[in-house]
Amino acid sequence: MPMDRQPRRSAGATSQVWPSGGRHLWPSGGASAEQSHARGHLVYAAGGVLTVHTEHATWIVPANRVAWTPAGFTHRHRAHGETDMRIVFLPPSLARLVPDRPAVFQASGLAREVLLALTRPRDHDGAAPGHNRSARTRLLRVLVDELREAPEQPLHLPEPRDDRLRAVARRLSENPADNATLAELGRTVGAGARTLSRLFRDELGMTFYEWRTQLRIHHALVLLADGHDTVRTAHACGWANPSGFIAAFTAVVGTTPGRYRAARLPAT
Repeated sequence: MPMDRQPRRSAGATSQVWPSGGRHLWPSGGASAEQSHARGHLVYAAGGVLTVHTEHATWIVPANRVAWTPAGFTHRHRAHGETDMRIVFLPPSLARLVPDRPAVFQASGLAREVLLALTRPRDHDGAAPGHNRSARTRLLRVLVDELREAPEQPLHLPEPRDDRLRAVARRLSENPADNATLAELGRTVGAGARTLSRLFRDELGMTFYEWRTQLRIHHALVLLADGHDTVRTAHACGWANPSGFIAAFTAVVGTTPGRYRAARLPAT
C-alpha cells in the first residue's frame, strides 16, 4: 500500500497539519500534487468548492458535502473559490464501515459540526482544545454513523477510456455550453450516435444526457464559487433559461444556486 506522500502546496495556501487530520486554506485555483495515504480520509469544504481527482473519475465537493477517499487511492485536490478545506483521517476500524471506493456524501448538520470540531485550531500538544483521545474517538464514531445514514451523492464524473469518448469529453469540458447532439459529436470523432450512446452506458454507467448534465453542474459549482451569478452561470453552462438550470442544479445539489451561493461563507 502506498505510504503518505507530502503534497506540494500551491503558493498562497496556508496549512495546519497534525497526525489525525488538518486544515488547508486555499486560494482559488490552488491545487495539491498527486498523493496517496496509508489511511483513508474525509475531506470537507467548510467554504468554497473542492474537486477530488483520481485516474478514474472526478468528484465535486461543494460546501454541503463530504468526500471520502480510501487508503491507497492516488488523488489530488483543487480549490475553486477561496476554499477552507478540512481533513479527517479515519482509523482502519472505522474506515471499514464506509465504502472501499471514493464517494461523496451529504453533510448533515451534525456531521458538519463534528467535522468542524475535529479540525479546529490545535493547542500546543497537537490535541483539539477540550478533546482528549476518548472524546475524539466518540466524535469519529458519531461522524461515521452520520455518513452511513447519508445517501451517496451523484457528484462524480467518470473518466472515459475510449479515445472517441475522450474526444467528446474534452470538447464539452472546454465549452460546457456546446449544445451539439450526440450524432453531431459523433461525426467529429468518427463514431455513430448509437456507438457513442452504448459507450457512455458501458464505460461510464450513465446516458450521454446524464453525463453532460453532470459535467455542466460541475462547471456551474465552480463558476458559482468564483462569484458568478445564477443567470450568467446558466448561460455559460448551456441552459437557455435560468429556470431550467435552477431545476437541474437543485435536483443534483439539493438546493438552489442562489441559496448555495449564500451558504458559501467560510466556517470558523
